[in-house]
Amino acid sequence: MIRYAEAFPDTLAAELARCPVLYVALGALEWHGDHLPLGLDGIVAEAFAERLAERVGGVVMPSVWLPMTTLPHPMSLQVRTDTAIAVWSDLIGMARKLSARALCVVSGHYAQGHMVELQSLAIAAMTEDPRLAVFAATPLEVLERDELLDHAARYETSQLMALRPDLVRLGRLAEGDAAETAVLGESPHLASAEEGMALVEEAINRWESMLREVLSTEDGSVLRDFITRRLSANNAYVEGFYRGSWEDAIERWWQARSKS
Repeated sequence: MIRYAEAFPDTLAAELARCPVLYVALGALEWHGDHLPLGLDGIVAEAFAERLAERVGGVVMPSVWLPMTTLPHPMSLQVRTDTAIAVWSDLIGMARKLSARALCVVSGHYAQGHMVELQSLAIAAMTEDPRLAVFAATPLEVLERDELLDHAARYETSQLMALRPDLVRLGRLAEGDAAETAVLGESPHLASAEEGMALVEEAINRWESMLREVLSTEDGSVLRDFITRRLSANNAYVEGFYRGSWEDAIERWWQARSKS
């Protein structure tokens, strides 16, 4: 495994010849309550992508911190949907230019609209060019247990406890509903570094298994089937909140969830 930003042309060429896989982490700039940092999503995604690359090999690209549809809050930042899609499309183009066989997009941010657009783009790219497998998912999404995809709650806190315990401040967790705490899911007080690392390792094993299958068989059906299932998992959100704008959709969804 090498990092693109630190590589020389000969070392980059050698690593891609040995293992033609690229990894890129997608971070967010988003409120996660008073107990977790604004950059949690990218911090977790970067650590996960590097661990996966150490296991499989390939090239770790610089992370991208241009999120769409972040949780509504004065300190949450985002780019327009069209901007995010353009950047992701260009990442796929970069993978093709480097003759990669697989592009692993590890998204620490998993707002529904963000994932629908990202995974739809992955399916479209693989349909257009079956030689390139585009693996676009959140770290734990491959486990297909939707309760793990919480926000600022037990499982997101557990992952950060495992990877960057210095950035978890449970003593600062606010009281109140989600509008005050950002917590969507079980209490962060149930989190533990041990649980977080166990989940990260289980997910890395699954990512590695799927990736090696695609590389060894040149059959991307297992990956396309997985992404198709994940797109279906967001159908209720799309039908309930999307009216042509993902930015408006997350506002409607947040209003409904934060007071429930």
